[in-house]
Amino acid sequence: MRRAILTAVSVLALVLPARLSGQSVALTAVQRQVFAAESAFAASFARRDTAAFAALLAADAVFFGRNSVMRGKAEVAEGWRPLLTAAAPPFSWKPEVVEVAASGDLAFSSGPVFDAEGRQFGVFNSIWRRERDGTWLVVFDKGSPVCNGEPKKP
Repeated sequence: MRRAILTAVSVLALVLPARLSGQSVALTAVQRQVFAAESAFAASFARRDTAAFAALLAADAVFFGRNSVMRGKAEVAEGWRPLLTAAAPPFSWKPEVVEVAASGDLAFSSGPVFDAEGRQFGVFNSIWRRERDGTWLVVFDKGSPVCNGEPKKP
């Protein structure tokens, strides 16, 4: 399973266009790898594929929920199980920004989160780590609501 995911991510990294957020950017090979890993992660959720979803979680993953923090691959996978086993995906996401640390082994991905009707309601922020075998696994994940840019009334 892990080899199949690595192969799929590698293929996606080669064929993804170098366009994010409607702006033309020159992506490095490593940025394309992380973009492909995040895209595969989102696709596993959309397909309701619990095994593929869990395969992209780091053993020490930390995911922030609305009211709690899930720690470790098993806890994150179990915490997301109701979302993954629902008849239809309750939300979706896609990467728009990918930045890689100079070390080449840590990366940040971010992008919009959409409700079931396709309306953006949030933004996700994830940290990825390249493992010894070259795969990218998500280590941290935290969403936030969309900022509408209007100041709060006193």
